Amino acid sequence: MKRSPKVLSIVLAGGEGTRLMPLTRDRAKPAVPFGGVFRLVDFPLSNLVNSDFQHIIVLTQYKSHSLDRHISQVWRFSSLLGNYVSPVPAQQRLGKHWYLGSADAIYQTINIIEDVKPDIVVIVGADHVYRMDFQQMVQSHIDSGAEFTVAGIRQPISQSNQFGVINTDPNHPGVITHFEEKPATTQGLPDDPSMMLASMGNYVANTAALFEALRKDEKAKDTKHDMGGDIAPYFAARGEAGVYDFTTNEIPGSTEKDHAYWRDVGTIKQFYDAHMDLIAYVPEFNLYNTEWPIYTYSGSLPPAKFVHAGRDRLGHATDSIVSPGVIVSGGEVHHSVISPNVRIHSWSQIVDSVLFNNVVINRRARVYKAILDKNVVLTENATVGIDTERDLERGFTVTPEGITVVPKGTIVTD
Repeated sequence: MKRSPKVLSIVLAGGEGTRLMPLTRDRAKPAVPFGGVFRLVDFPLSNLVNSDFQHIIVLTQYKSHSLDRHISQVWRFSSLLGNYVSPVPAQQRLGKHWYLGSADAIYQTINIIEDVKPDIVVIVGADHVYRMDFQQMVQSHIDSGAEFTVAGIRQPISQSNQFGVINTDPNHPGVITHFEEKPATTQGLPDDPSMMLASMGNYVANTAALFEALRKDEKAKDTKHDMGGDIAPYFAARGEAGVYDFTTNEIPGSTEKDHAYWRDVGTIKQFYDAHMDLIAYVPEFNLYNTEWPIYTYSGSLPPAKFVHAGRDRLGHATDSIVSPGVIVSGGEVHHSVISPNVRIHSWSQIVDSVLFNNVVINRRARVYKAILDKNVVLTENATVGIDTERDLERGFTVTPEGITVVPKGTIVTD
């Protein structure tokens, strides 16, 4: 009987997430709450676990306390079968410095990989929203004979400076001929010049070949020690890199609408838009797919509660996600995502917004097109998202699209 390859999964969770400020002011980007009860890191971890890959290390670095705590509290397996999700902070094994890049992060943990002795290493980012069966990608990698495989997805060519761009051989579309990280411009695809093939930041590599590439990168002078910027181009130049078409990935319970859904949530706009995808009438991304669940733990909380049904005040929510522990007491919630333990009081109004845990909206307060971080309190009659100039004066972030972000623990008084 042919032995299945031994697989170790590595989740890259050490990025600063500067483009998500102020949401990353006090936490690592993968620890940012998403979709009411989840954290961003829950999505790649759920995908790996659902793919039956349950030997996982999570490489952490910046502001990792809440991320480490979340992983240790939520992602615990039975030790009986040797399965684990293990956070690994920056090791400084090669000198007194933190990780110099994603490739350096993996290189500094080679000793851990060597202890496991995997045949194949699956490497994924920790800050994207999607469902993916990595078993299918690994099988495609094996069948192709490549040493290194990159998951690819079509994206608008106008966003080339945000992604690793993949060019393939016209005669062998599964073979990468050139890989360039975040070029200013690039050529479009033959069948659609407005689109390019972008890297999702997910990789599958044969262990021996990966070790050789990482050792060469560590000694190189002209390198950023980055998986997308250096390691993927290295394999492409050698003719050893393949591409996995994400659109071929089949997920149990997926719908035609959310098949091959993938969102980079690296900016406030992208983060906000991904939330709005959740509450569409037919969701762009369906959180309610029980055949491929997104795992997390939101505490022992009671169900959400809606009170007051009088003519002058009605506690209600429409076109919204409302998490456990929430009390809507005579207020209105529309087209919004409300996280656990939020309190919304009489005659208040929440529209087109995302509220994190423990936010309190007092009477007659109003919130429009905003993201309120944890423990934000709006006093009576206070507003957010109504007057842009006033929001800026108060030190809030306002994006060019008009999304207002209020930092964690802020008390808004007017």
